[in-house]
Formats: sequence, structure tokens, C-alpha cells
Amino acid sequence: MYSVSLKKIVERVGLVNLTPEIDITERKITKPEINRPALQLAGFFSDFDKERIQLIGNVEYAYMYQNEMTSEQRHACFSRLMGYDVPCIVFCRNLEVSPGMKKLALEKGVPLFNAPQETTALVAELVRILQVELAPRISIHGVLVDVFGEGVLITGESGIGKSEAALELIKRGHRLVSDDVVEIKRVSDETLLGTAPEVTKYLIELRGIGIIDIKMLYGVQSVKETQSINLVIRLEDWDKDKEYDRLGLEENYTEILGNKVVCHNIPIRPGRNLAIICEAAAINYRQKKMGYNATEELYRRVTNNLMKNTQ
Repeated sequence: MYSVSLKKIVERVGLVNLTPEIDITERKITKPEINRPALQLAGFFSDFDKERIQLIGNVEYAYMYQNEMTSEQRHACFSRLMGYDVPCIVFCRNLEVSPGMKKLALEKGVPLFNAPQETTALVAELVRILQVELAPRISIHGVLVDVFGEGVLITGESGIGKSEAALELIKRGHRLVSDDVVEIKRVSDETLLGTAPEVTKYLIELRGIGIIDIKMLYGVQSVKETQSINLVIRLEDWDKDKEYDRLGLEENYTEILGNKVVCHNIPIRPGRNLAIICEAAAINYRQKKMGYNATEELYRRVTNNLMKNTQ
């Protein structure tokens, strides 16, 4: 199970710590979902997920302070809620937290936070961050490059020319995300995000030359921190006895963490410009997303021509 530090979430979202006496450095978040404990404040704890961040919005706050709940009832409700050792409780819209609530939180060891955002906006922001931080992940041997905004993952056997192709793409104005090892996270059923390990970020290995720093050589415009993976190009040695797809009538896919990604198998032989091939594949992929398919256009032309000849 993956986890993320509560301290990291607090810093990224900009939460105000109301209980600084509680050490949050070792607290971990393991669930990407958020809970608004309205039912729990009413005393219903069946199927309560105690591992979620708890958010108090206007509705919950009004229930506590405008629904004639006594201070003893509020104390009992929150005492039971904090007794489950929830990761933290966040009060949205900078709602005022009473001294008694802070004292109870210190007794139970549950950190309290204030957030200026509206509840819906804060929920969306937290879920977006947590889905990325807690997403299933895998490391793949390959090179990830941003080509015209499309994430192109170049794979193949070691020494086949992946890094050289990436370097040529960088010289043509595209951006490197990662070389050699690509860390991939599945943030949704549609999206895979690729990043570079901290150790090899911005670096490319070229056999015969060694390690080069792309950011230092070509500038910050030549690198990118993260990129969604839209297309996989698998490089392989040319086999004269193997038949290769020349029309592209059917899309080929590869599966990464359960997500299907369009994949092209590109045979390598002397004289082929891999960078231009990768560039053309990215442009063609984007064109298909916009509704134009060159293969279908060729089929239409051939069909029309045959119909004319038969008339």
C-alpha cells in the first residue's frame, strides 16, 4: 500500500496548523478519498473509514453550532470521532475552532487544520493531489519524451538507440522527461503519468560519450517534470522474414498498469531516422484524436476509384 506524508499534503495545500504541538512528520495518508463526517456527528459510525482525511464544512459546522447542540454533545461527538485516530480534521473556510476543541484534539493526538478554501474546492484539490501521490506505479526501461504535447514512451532492448532518438528529438525542440528508467503512475482509468527518478532526472546516457545533462546543455525549455503517456514506440531489430504493418488498418495496444496505450513496433535498420519517425507517429496520433485518419482516407479514395472504374 502506498502512502504520502501528511506534512507534504499540508505544505502543498497551504493548511494552517491549529495544533502545532502534535508532530505530523510521521503521519501518513493511505486513502485518496475525503470524508465529510456529517453522519458521524449524528452518531452513525457504521462503515466509517477512519483512514480518510476528515473535512468540516458549512453544513457540518452549522449542525454543530446552529442546531442547538450543547457543548457536551459536541465534545462527545468529536471525542468519539477522534477516538478512531483519524489522520486529521480540516475546518474549511477558516471556520473558527473553539479552545475546547483544540484541547480535545491535543488529548487525542489528532491534528486540526484551517483552510481558506471552500469545501468543494478543497475536496477537489486534495483528491487530485492524493490520486497522484497514492496511484499504483511501476518502473519501465525506456525513454519518455514530450513530442508536440504528446507523451511518447520509447522502449526496446538496451543499446538499440532510444537515447540517441531522444537526443535528436530534443535538438528538434521537444522535451525530455526521463531517460533509461521511467516511473509510471496510474492516476485514473484513462491517464498514466511518467516521471524521472530523482537520481537520473535531466540526464541522458550516450554510449561512447557518457552522461550528459540535458538541462545544462540545452536549457530548461528542453526538459519537463512529468508527462502523460499517450503513445508507446517499441524499437526492434529489422527482421526481413517478419511482416510489418504498412497501412495501420488496426491500432495495436500495449497494457501498462491495466491501461491500454497505442503502441507502434518500429523496425530498426541503418539509415532510418528514428527521431523523425517518432515525431511523425506523435503527429499522426494527435491527428487521429482530432478525427482524421489517413488510412481511412486512403481506403475511401481506393473505394471511390474502383467504383469509377466499374461504371
